[in-house]
Amino acid sequence: SHRKSSTLGKTEPPLLRTGTRTIYTAGRPPWYNEHGAQFKEAFVIGLCGGSASGKTTVANKIIEALDVPWVVLLSMDSFYKVLSPEEQALAVRNDYNFDHPGAFDFELLVTTLRKLKQGKSVKIPVYDFTTHGCQKDWKNVYGASVIIFEGILSFADKELLQLMDMKIFVDTDSDIRLVWRLRRDITERGRDIEGVIKQYNKFVKPAFEEYIEPTMRLADIVVPRGGGNMVAIDLIVQHVHSQLEKVSEKGHYDSVLALLTMAHQSQPLPQTLSVLESTPQVRGLHTIIRNKDTSRDEFIFYSRRLMRLLIEHTLSFLPSKACFVQTLQGQEYESRRFSGKGITGVSVLRAGETMEPALRAVCKDVRIGKILIQTNLDSGEPELHYLRLPRDISEDHVILMDSTVSTGAAAMMAVRVLLDHDVQEDKVVLVSLLMAELGVHSVAYAFPRVKIITTAVDKSLDDLLHVIPGIGDFGDRYFGTDGSSSWSDEEQQEPHSCSSEV
Repeated sequence: SHRKSSTLGKTEPPLLRTGTRTIYTAGRPPWYNEHGAQFKEAFVIGLCGGSASGKTTVANKIIEALDVPWVVLLSMDSFYKVLSPEEQALAVRNDYNFDHPGAFDFELLVTTLRKLKQGKSVKIPVYDFTTHGCQKDWKNVYGASVIIFEGILSFADKELLQLMDMKIFVDTDSDIRLVWRLRRDITERGRDIEGVIKQYNKFVKPAFEEYIEPTMRLADIVVPRGGGNMVAIDLIVQHVHSQLEKVSEKGHYDSVLALLTMAHQSQPLPQTLSVLESTPQVRGLHTIIRNKDTSRDEFIFYSRRLMRLLIEHTLSFLPSKACFVQTLQGQEYESRRFSGKGITGVSVLRAGETMEPALRAVCKDVRIGKILIQTNLDSGEPELHYLRLPRDISEDHVILMDSTVSTGAAAMMAVRVLLDHDVQEDKVVLVSLLMAELGVHSVAYAFPRVKIITTAVDKSLDDLLHVIPGIGDFGDRYFGTDGSSSWSDEEQQEPHSCSSEV
């Protein structure tokens, strides 16, 4: 695909814009290998410079010219320490030094940047400059290919410097910085002109001379005149593109499927796999939904029955503990109770979403998350396009739902996303109506502690990577999007989407 390396001759970026959101249509390619381990870290650009020097403007210009999805802008301003009542009073009188290294929580900042660089999900505090405190709700950030970290003291900590792949210093004249600071603090932060000037002379200017300006020597690139210097920004963008291409070449995903195929030939199915007992009922349900002549109405009805049996079977693998209850007859009954903290269902859109009603029917008030993974038709790689997971999912047992698993590529990506959100591997249960042996081996090889549960395992795949003998394209048959002439015009015109939440 064409990548823009200059501000001249711009191509249309791969995104959709709505009134309130920007959605990238370019997905995130795999950031892990066949072992499920991350093979590339995010590229971190450190931006340093005096207060109101134009760091954020430079960062936004780089993002715009870079034209790469999954870019995160991380501001040092989010990591101010929580002020005590006495410090709050000083801040109100403009007598608190926000430009001193002691004003920042460097420990939290280093931990957050390191996790984000490693591909983990992080929570970032939201600082309110009007009240001089953190807001109640923190911001969740995940999935960065490039991280732009900007702040007045970005280069002041050795551990931070070690996390940076490129260091840029924005050098702007002090008079211009004062003008920009006056404009920003008065219009955006509700300050008065006297207070801004007092704070600048007392804290901002001395801190720049003592702590910030000396770190210019650590920079790989110095950008004079801030965001207006497009020549410097173009050079930065070209360098970042070249570095990203080198990383992509080192860890390319093309051979993963071939490696998995060779590694698992003639291997027995893993012990982490549980297949629903093939009773006459289960066999009969498969007979109906595998039949190419089954109508859509019957396909939906009987696949839902099979999903219900599968989910009921899955619940027996969740941890439980013995307990006693009193019956209405005054007798003690020895029973069992779920011993985990919570249960969360995560569906791989769109077909996995069809399993949500079965889970909701047997798990009262279960939380649901969604992940959209699609195959790039040019590269054959799975790509992450969207995810929405419940908060504090890390301690839950997660039931990951997909209707069918062929190569296991999408399932591997979905599991990797959960692990990046600190879900424990042995608390993930992959549930699917039908799986191919290759898909089972792929997931088990990469994540040996993930429990895999299905109603049937088919032997092979065809040249198009469809499960053989298989079930067809489950999503198309369920949602009525395969153009079958046996359905009514009303069914064909019915709109079907991946999810109302996407």
